[in-house]
Amino acid sequence: MDRQIENPKIKIMATQPYSSGHLMCRTPLWGVAGFLGCAYFAWLSFSRVTANEYDWPHDLWTAATYIVWILLLAGLALDTRCLRERVFFGLLVINFVVGCGLTLWSNIPSADVRAARIGTGALWALAALVSLTTLANARVSQSNEV
Repeated sequence: MDRQIENPKIKIMATQPYSSGHLMCRTPLWGVAGFLGCAYFAWLSFSRVTANEYDWPHDLWTAATYIVWILLLAGLALDTRCLRERVFFGLLVINFVVGCGLTLWSNIPSADVRAARIGTGALWALAALVSLTTLANARVSQSNEV
């Protein structure tokens, strides 16, 4: 019979995974990256409206890509317990659901694409601003970890 010998002098320090419920608030890099990405897409949406470019891709690969992003972002929104991050990821999910819907709608009128581009541009801009709200908590999270 082999028994494990317990030595009280040897303590194994197990590292705990980060479990504060914050994905973006841990470091300012994610808030800035979210702001820059969303600001770029807002600018892109509005620049296409001003240039009267209302074409939208209608292929299955684009729809599949939207679906993958929707699942990923919905998972991130459900994984975090931070309200600001849930709002941010929720706005992105809404944007990608609209994009997927426009991709699947093959005979969409130009006026509807224009309205969708304006609406999604506004959502991108709002997501960019919400992303900046995670920067305030990044300093607090870092000081609590030390």
